[in-house]
Amino acid sequence: MADSTQARAAVITRHRGGFPRGLTWITREGEAELDTGIDFGVHRMGRGESLHEPAAKETAWILFSGQAEVELEGRRTTVARASLFDEAPTVVHIPAGTRVRIEATSQEVEWGVVCATNPKAFEPRLFFPQDIQDELRGKGLVQEGALRTVRLAFDLTHRPESNLVIGEVINYPGRWSSYPPHHHAQTEIYHYRFTLPQGYGHAELGEDVHKVRQYDTVKIQGGLDHPQVSAPGYGMYYLWVVRHKPGNPYRGFEFSEEHRWVLDAQQQGWRPGNAGER
Repeated sequence: MADSTQARAAVITRHRGGFPRGLTWITREGEAELDTGIDFGVHRMGRGESLHEPAAKETAWILFSGQAEVELEGRRTTVARASLFDEAPTVVHIPAGTRVRIEATSQEVEWGVVCATNPKAFEPRLFFPQDIQDELRGKGLVQEGALRTVRLAFDLTHRPESNLVIGEVINYPGRWSSYPPHHHAQTEIYHYRFTLPQGYGHAELGEDVHKVRQYDTVKIQGGLDHPQVSAPGYGMYYLWVVRHKPGNPYRGFEFSEEHRWVLDAQQQGWRPGNAGER
């Protein structure tokens, strides 16, 4: 980004002390600075607390931690997650106007909440952990320097009426993700957690590099390359949400041409002691 003020606005750091009980909005659709078209927040609940109201927009709840009872279209289901890093999420996904009831049944329950304007009707759905497969990316490439786990909850293929694509990345310590650098026309957000509270990583947004910590959120504008790296010793998790553009839905990304060579397993890059090898 050329404008340093905008660059700073892209990284939301004000929640590093954690989130209070209730719903805390982090980004809002239509906001003045770097609008991604996404409402994103974190909802923390205590045992016995519940919510039961019709969604004003297309909405997804991504379970970060804890146990809860979800009632959707008359069916009650108990959902739980003990680890962001070792377990896939449960995702509740509903169109505008649909009611869902969520009650916390453990001492602490935390959800990521994502909303976007969408007049289309579609079937409400619960995506369970067994529906969301771990995909190992980067294996065998550049000395395993970009090895990571990607979990796709849903995209255009699974939910063609949705205006959202939702997934997670488990960034291994000292390694890269969203790599080689890639970009797409659609806006996106990343929300970060680490295996230890003092953990950190670096997020690239075009030519700008930002240090990211626990509970940070980054707003990614369309067209910007956005590779990530975690500091050695610290696993880095991020929720990623892409907003489809009208008439131009997200169907994937384009790699930065100058770094495409790293996708060739025959080119592992320079190694100490083997300066002539590439």
